[in-house]
Amino acid sequence: MDVYSILEKVMAQKPLVHHLTNWVTIYDCANIVKVLGASPVMAHAREESGDMAGLASSLVLNIGTLTPEFIESMKIAAKSANKKGIPVVLDVCGAGATKLRDDKSFELLDQVKIDVIKGNASEIARIAGENVKTKGVDSVEVEKNLIELARHLAGERNATVVITGKEDIVADKTRYFIVKNGHEMMMHVVGTGCMAASVIGTFSAVHKNLAEAAASALSVYGIAAELAAKESKGPATFKEKLFDNIYRLNKETVERMKKVE
Repeated sequence: MDVYSILEKVMAQKPLVHHLTNWVTIYDCANIVKVLGASPVMAHAREESGDMAGLASSLVLNIGTLTPEFIESMKIAAKSANKKGIPVVLDVCGAGATKLRDDKSFELLDQVKIDVIKGNASEIARIAGENVKTKGVDSVEVEKNLIELARHLAGERNATVVITGKEDIVADKTRYFIVKNGHEMMMHVVGTGCMAASVIGTFSAVHKNLAEAAASALSVYGIAAELAAKESKGPATFKEKLFDNIYRLNKETVERMKKVE
């Protein structure tokens, strides 16, 4: 898979990526999209979320700081995105932690077309119907074959499913990828999961095969993290270097370091 070619498309096309996302990490999500060469927008109000989605090339939804009113804005935006035919990414952040998160995740999945479902192992397991309990927004161990879990959910929901972790899993109805790029320092910085959803949304905006887009996005993101870890002294400098290294990525580096199976 030519991972770098999709990043080149992002830089050339500069897609508008609309977010209704986590208030804790919204600034970082905007920044990650910008350093990739795309254009982020964060329009949360019900009165304009649909109009903004109509202008965008992809839509990223993240329930990290959900409220019932916020979910209604997400539905309006997603219906507009569905009508336009642009991909919708849903980060089921914290699914499995509370009844509200579970209920609203299923509500979104049932009422609008979600093209990419993204979460950690326990979040995706809960969305797939497993009886698991997420520790806030942190994953807990899931005693299931995660590849089979992802493939089952992909078929059930007619979507691409992404499970992030030490090794990322990307699956659709016909195939799956394992992405082995990344660094453990990502676990020590708030927002790396939310930023991953934004990177997936950015790549999905320019590449129709969403499994390839998601796998490539996670590889590029993980490569930048590996490079940042070599230059950083801890979580704060790691985050700074992560943005710098995404911005500086070139074809030779991506082709040499990508680990996608």
